Amino acid sequence: MKKIVLSCLVLVLSFGANAEETRRLSADVLWELSRLAPPAVSPDGKQVVVEATTYPEKDDPEKNFMPESRLWLLSTGSGREQRPLTAEGGSAGSPVLSPDGSQLAFVGKRNDDETAQIYVLPMDEPGEAVKLTDVPTGVSAPRWVGEHIYFVSNVWPGKTFDEMAETIKAEEDSKLSAKVWNEMPYAYWDHWLDEERQNHLYRIPAAGGDVEALTLGTELQLPRNDPGTGEYDVSPDGKLLAFVANSRAGGVYPDHDVFLMTIGTKDPENITTENEAPDGGPMFAPDGKSLAYVRQAIAGFYGDQVKLMLRDLRSGETSMLHENWDRSASGLVWAPDARGFYGAIDDAGTRRVYYVPIGGAPRPVTGATDFDGLSIADDGTLVARNQSAVYPYRIVRVSKNGDTMRLDRFNDDILANVDMGTYESVTYTGADGKDIQMWVHYPPGFDSRKQYPLLMAIHGGPHGAVTDMFHFRWNSQAFAAWGYVTAWPNFHGSSGFGQEFTDSINPDWMTRPYADVIAAAEWLADKPWIDEERMVAGGGSYGGYLSSVLLGKENPFKALVIHAAVYDMYAQTSADFAVHDQRFGPYWENPDIYESISPHFLAANFDTPSLVIHGQNDLRVPVGQAFSLFRALQRQGVESRLVYYPDENHWILTRENSVHWYGEFRDWITRFAAPGPE
Repeated sequence: MKKIVLSCLVLVLSFGANAEETRRLSADVLWELSRLAPPAVSPDGKQVVVEATTYPEKDDPEKNFMPESRLWLLSTGSGREQRPLTAEGGSAGSPVLSPDGSQLAFVGKRNDDETAQIYVLPMDEPGEAVKLTDVPTGVSAPRWVGEHIYFVSNVWPGKTFDEMAETIKAEEDSKLSAKVWNEMPYAYWDHWLDEERQNHLYRIPAAGGDVEALTLGTELQLPRNDPGTGEYDVSPDGKLLAFVANSRAGGVYPDHDVFLMTIGTKDPENITTENEAPDGGPMFAPDGKSLAYVRQAIAGFYGDQVKLMLRDLRSGETSMLHENWDRSASGLVWAPDARGFYGAIDDAGTRRVYYVPIGGAPRPVTGATDFDGLSIADDGTLVARNQSAVYPYRIVRVSKNGDTMRLDRFNDDILANVDMGTYESVTYTGADGKDIQMWVHYPPGFDSRKQYPLLMAIHGGPHGAVTDMFHFRWNSQAFAAWGYVTAWPNFHGSSGFGQEFTDSINPDWMTRPYADVIAAAEWLADKPWIDEERMVAGGGSYGGYLSSVLLGKENPFKALVIHAAVYDMYAQTSADFAVHDQRFGPYWENPDIYESISPHFLAANFDTPSLVIHGQNDLRVPVGQAFSLFRALQRQGVESRLVYYPDENHWILTRENSVHWYGEFRDWITRFAAPGPE
């Protein structure tokens, strides 16, 4: 057995707290913590700006439980200095620094703003933030290049901003609630899409002036979902624009390509016409000589490996970098010398910082714990977010040899008195004799001479992975704190273990992952510190799907928690994402695929007590799935409970509901598997 043992940071000792002051991690503690967005480092590498979101105390109804986002200034020196840049109240996020570092632009909603706008704040002298835009449809995804700030807005083509403001006011005053579509898509995750509106790029002089439309009039639009800065880039000289748009007219599924055009013209060139799968993530090199972007090769397979492409802007010659590298190129930033990239790479259960040279093999820079949100200065100073299972995001400076220096102090006062457990990475044998990586979390004070109950947690996706992360919605240490050993297997289909492993479950979502979970349970049951009579399991989304499969097949679990489950593969075609439809065809063409993997065909075998949870606003897995599953359980006489949130989506995102969710989860599993050692 291969093990990588990772002990928790002994925060209690570090901060001098005594045993009487400590508490275990809980849902309430999770909501006390600040949540950090990706950082932005200044061009000279000396300062970092980060957005921190906090939530009001649960007994402070005056704030209506609304989160507050502020920008903070950190230093890349050794002092861990931090101070707020924006005032309390309102919101501030998406920070971008001017090319000379003297000013900061951010997206904020303050005072009488109906929608988010761009504000500019001086960095080299005292001063207040000045509102730069007044766009009625709001702004998002800013970039600062040269003398302009670029942004995205969801607009009505053909209308002026004044006319758009009138339209918004009319819609607010109208009592009509009907929505009408003539084509796909109609929804994205938790909100309906208005087919009359489009996402377009604009820019405004940083010193103030008129807003200029860039992509309007090109007969193209940015992706219909929620495009960010990853959907466009501007060349360092401000002359060229690269952006992502759908090149396919009509049809259910888009073909996202990368387009290149000279700013001021309306004639973009599609530079990825030969690829019918998604292309995206355009990034101009710091020297302006080339454009990098990423692509997948299999249309309809969102977990397909992501490859890095490089286009010479003079010759138009394009090549694929590291074609045989069995990892996805993600979270990329150019190195200042334009000779390569740094990326946050999903790598065998851990997101590591990699250096990805244009010539030569990619190499890992960091080892243990998770990194993402990379930002790099002109002098090569690299900063990132860093997390592990026992601490939430921190902001760190990453050296070229992988050493890190923490830059912030967020959450220290809270975590000083929280007694964390420990965790480790293990490997066991799963389906087809393959090695399966799994994270195992132990309760505080774990004693291997005693027996503990097991909570088998099943991740979503399925083409994602549980990495070394501090999850706010499914927190392993919070589960362990109840007195359970908690295990997260990265079963077949998980990302970060190579293309063959990820694609091994298509179209059969069921067979190998089910076998992997059963093998994980058997591996753990064989340990002297696991009580095999106290084993429970649960998961959300695809994890809810696989929990529903367990419900209908032989399993060792005394109870299940099934959240936002894909239960009926036919009904899933009503979602914004229909499993397998694009790649393998609709159910009327290939009914055998859907029948062979749909958990609802296993309902005759249901006999494990199950807690079913779902949110009304879930458009990725529509809420009818939960009602159908609950009805089947009740019809079969299986002990079951349905928890329904009328104002939540695929996730449980509000404080009171989240605390309730954790409480329901805990109450259910403790009924069937008593917590703590015996």
